[in-house]
Amino acid sequence: MLAGSNVVTQAGKVRKAKKVKPPKRKFSWKQMKQSWQLYILILPAFLFFLVFCYQPMYGVIIAWKNYNPALGIWGSPWVGWTYFQQFFNSYFFWDLIKNTLGISIYSLIVGFPLPIILALALNELKDGFGKKFAQTITYAPNFISVVVIVGMLFAFLNPETGIINNVIQFFGFKPIDFMSNPAWFKTIYVLSGVWQSTGWSSVIYMAALSGVDTQLHEAAIIDGASRLQRAWYINLPTIAPTIIILLIMTLGGLLNVGFEKIILMQNPLNQSASDVISTYVYRAGLLNGQYSFATAIGVFNSVINAMILIAANTITRKFSDSSLW
Repeated sequence: MLAGSNVVTQAGKVRKAKKVKPPKRKFSWKQMKQSWQLYILILPAFLFFLVFCYQPMYGVIIAWKNYNPALGIWGSPWVGWTYFQQFFNSYFFWDLIKNTLGISIYSLIVGFPLPIILALALNELKDGFGKKFAQTITYAPNFISVVVIVGMLFAFLNPETGIINNVIQFFGFKPIDFMSNPAWFKTIYVLSGVWQSTGWSSVIYMAALSGVDTQLHEAAIIDGASRLQRAWYINLPTIAPTIIILLIMTLGGLLNVGFEKIILMQNPLNQSASDVISTYVYRAGLLNGQYSFATAIGVFNSVINAMILIAANTITRKFSDSSLW
């Protein structure tokens, strides 16, 4: 009997069969010895994450201590939840949450669907110069440094010499100081990020589309399906598991707004819209030397991201067959 299949009872009623869980595989030293080459192959990656990701995690305990570099981590006195309460009661708390979520959700709504659309569009192009040229043009911005991207933004959006404002003045309007106006910050940040990353993000969807069974398309063509119908009913369902997994991972980093780009774009005039959790941690920890306070904010950020990740994975596991675990 297939797992999840329907069963017809003697009374003629259809009931859903219980899903049969696959047996759990037990760890075996014998199997490990037989596949020792594979474990050696993965050893450098394991050591990298162990040394640079997991080993430093013990340092988060300074969020509950009044950390003094002279006393060290274990020698510093415990203060409990003092720094967490200080952050929650601070004047900047709700502004930081609003700006961080605003930029993240804006990026998710605008930036997440575009790589999918681009991958579906590129998949419909025939192999040749046109397809390769389109792929090169869309992939190229990903290899431009963030510093160069921000420099281009300042040059193009300059109120006096920028090409954008020259076009605005050509049509008889007054120039706009985009980089100093808080109302424009989120839009500039998101759209420039979409331009830079959409082409490269579509690569994984292109890889998933390469696994579509050509017989399905041949059958659909015989039935008179158009290209749009084939993309909607064949291609999109095929890459749906990939979309779900990437969406879960994106939601898991919802509060991790890119630090480098924002700190480069930030200035005192747009700080009311550009100040996010990561930039506040930078100022508190590195500039002001409040190490314990900055660590407490980072722990709060990580816990919220973990909760969102678990919730998103739980919801998708209930309504689909795709999930991280």
